[in-house]
This record gives sequence, C-alpha cells and structure tokens, in this order.
Amino acid sequence: MAEDMIEQLLVETKEFSKEVSSLEFSRDDITIYNPLEYAWRSHEAYLRMYGVGNKRVIFLGMNPGPWGMAQTGVPFGEVNAVRDWLMIEELVSSPKVENPKRPILGFDTPRSEVSGRRFWGLMQERYRTAARFFTEHFVLNYCPLVFMEPSGKNLTPDKLPKHDREPLEALCGTYAMKVLSIMNPEILVGVGKYAQKKCTTLVKHMESPHRVSPPIVAWVLHPSPASPLANRGWAEAATKQMVDQDVWET
Repeated sequence: MAEDMIEQLLVETKEFSKEVSSLEFSRDDITIYNPLEYAWRSHEAYLRMYGVGNKRVIFLGMNPGPWGMAQTGVPFGEVNAVRDWLMIEELVSSPKVENPKRPILGFDTPRSEVSGRRFWGLMQERYRTAARFFTEHFVLNYCPLVFMEPSGKNLTPDKLPKHDREPLEALCGTYAMKVLSIMNPEILVGVGKYAQKKCTTLVKHMESPHRVSPPIVAWVLHPSPASPLANRGWAEAATKQMVDQDVWET
C-alpha cells in the first residue's frame, strides 16, 4: 500500500512538472527554473524517503528560493540541511535557460538560504531526526517554479500579471489537492500569508470520503530575512504560533 501511494505521488508530480513547464508567460525578460525537471533525482529521493503514509500536518510554502529548492530540488532546501539532516544528495543538472546571475550549482552552491536554514533548523531542534519529523509532517511548495528578473532578483508568483498567475495557480491547486488526497492531513500550515490563503482555498474545495471535516488551516510566519519579525527570532515565534494553534504541543 505504501509503495502504491509513493508511485502515485511520483506519477502525479511528474505530470505536474510537465504541465507547469508547458505554460507560456507574457514577460519574455524573466528567467524561469523548474527544479522538478533538472533536480528531479533529489525531489524523487525526497518523496520516496519522506512522502510515505498519511501525514497529520502539511506545511505549504509559496515557491522555491534561488539558493534553496532551486539548487537542491527539496522544499526550503538549504544545501547543508538537505545533505546533512535529510540525508539527500543527488546529481543536479542545469535548467534549459540559465540566468548567469543565479547559476545552478546544486549541492556545490556556496550560498546558504536563510529561510531554509531557519525552517529545517527548527525542525531539527524540535524533532532531532528527520525520520521523527516526517512521521507526522510533510513539506510542500504550492508553486514549483522559480521566477527571476534579469538582475537575478527573485520574482514571487503573487507578483506575476493576473493573466499569467491564474493559469499557473490553477495547475498548482489541482496538484496540491492530489497530494492532500494521498496524504490525508488533519492540519494545513501556510508558511506566510500567501500560502495561508492558498490553504484556505484548497480546504474549501476538498471533498474526502475519509473524514468528517476538511483539514484545519493554520499559518506560520515566513522565515525569510525580508521579514523584520522573522529576523527577531523566527524559531521562537514560529513555535509559539504552532502551539497557540494546536499544531504542536508545548
């Protein structure tokens, strides 16, 4: 049964990757990376190792960061955390088109993504081992694509023009629903306000024969260094939010 679930998850993810890669965007000056393509080996390893079984809690992020999942293929995938805690280190190839200011170096990248370091650092501090964390939890990005300005500046999906954003979000929502139906979570935690809104939308559209009510939606402050609140002690703030919303016990 577990192997069937993983194979279903892999098939759905592969198809999702093809669908988002086939989209056309009106801005021809931006560079788009799809880590589900060039870092598929890492993402497949992540799904096979940690996507097994029902999950009580799923954390939903927005999209990959340029020094995290863009490099490693794993959500919030700061290189050291993925390699040393999640124990994943696979060959990462190159995107079809690469922004020279944001090269893909895979596990050789010297940069550390702050968001990923903070996120996985808290999970390691609280659960000690990845196996313990993933027994009840899973981490998913709503959108798998990375968008970059010519300067290399990150362009988040919510900043895309509406006529570009809506077809993308339709595909992302459909895939997320499929993951939720496979993992059957009790709680969805949006990492940041954008992700929280997407969690709320997903729950409104959920129909599951396995539960009396849909998942509860919670949220946690995004660990990005762009957030002044996150820079004043993200781990402590996030832990308090999780406890206050009954996601975690004290």
